[in-house]
Amino acid sequence: MQSSSELFPVSLISAELRGDLSEDIYLLKPNNSPDPSVELALTRLGPARHEGGRGVPVVLLHGSFSNRRFWYSPKGIGLGAHLARAGFDVWIAEMRGHGLSPRNECYRSNSVAQYVRYDLPAIADFIFEQSGQVPHWIGHSLGGVILAAALGGGYLDETRARSAALFGSQISRIYWPLKIPPVEWGSRLLLRAFPYLSGRRLKRGPEDEPVGLALETLRWLRLFGRFADDERDWWAGLAEVRLPLLAVSAAGDHQDPAWACRKLLEQCSAADSEFLLLAKMAGFSSDFGHIEMLVSKEAQREVWPLAEYWLQHLRLPDGFAERGASQDA
Repeated sequence: MQSSSELFPVSLISAELRGDLSEDIYLLKPNNSPDPSVELALTRLGPARHEGGRGVPVVLLHGSFSNRRFWYSPKGIGLGAHLARAGFDVWIAEMRGHGLSPRNECYRSNSVAQYVRYDLPAIADFIFEQSGQVPHWIGHSLGGVILAAALGGGYLDETRARSAALFGSQISRIYWPLKIPPVEWGSRLLLRAFPYLSGRRLKRGPEDEPVGLALETLRWLRLFGRFADDERDWWAGLAEVRLPLLAVSAAGDHQDPAWACRKLLEQCSAADSEFLLLAKMAGFSSDFGHIEMLVSKEAQREVWPLAEYWLQHLRLPDGFAERGASQDA
């Protein structure tokens, strides 16, 4: 089958009309990592009729134990569908072994370091090839952490990213027992007994996560741990990021609390940044939760229009956000 790209093998595995939207699903085989079996599913959404051409591309990255359906339900509901109807060229990536991305041979060892070093640059290159434009990026939870790591590591720069929005993403929450070396060692030994963590068994979501990701997280959280890989210090690199940034936190999010989300944004000290807290005290209908901040009827009414506005203007409407990452809530 002829490739859909001149960069690397890409197959168009589906092209469908979903009501008022067109849905094209590509399977990328970048061949740029030590594991040549890696294939990545990338869903492209747009209006069913787009005679005037596609809009500005936006890439959506799901969180842990999730897939493309977080952004776009079978009924055509979700932030991805909302942005496509607003005229954006929407691309929904699925990480290795998630959704329509098959499990690679070394699935057990998959990690954020591999996602940011190999997968996100390949996705960015393909989208630029297809659209001719540099995309915006939006990540939720782990998707935002992956996005932050790619920015801090220099794997995504101004030639591959127009802006970045992080929803419920942080790496600063402290788990004190893991600072005790014997506890961290024991946790590592226990995790090594499993090839993956089941999202359904843990009641965290429909997908599994490779144990390599959990082991990597332990390295970040242990005593003297760093948000980094063997090549680059991602945390230090965030201070050099100059893209427009938006960080969104939910007051009812106990998994990724607001103070930790704010700290991640504050590290991006050179960026033009805004912080948004979804809370009653900020004028919203409720204290949103970790999932509800993007997947709920309230999010559809209150959050999606703000995300659309920010992508259009690279700022939020007056009165909604804190300008600069250093201000207090």
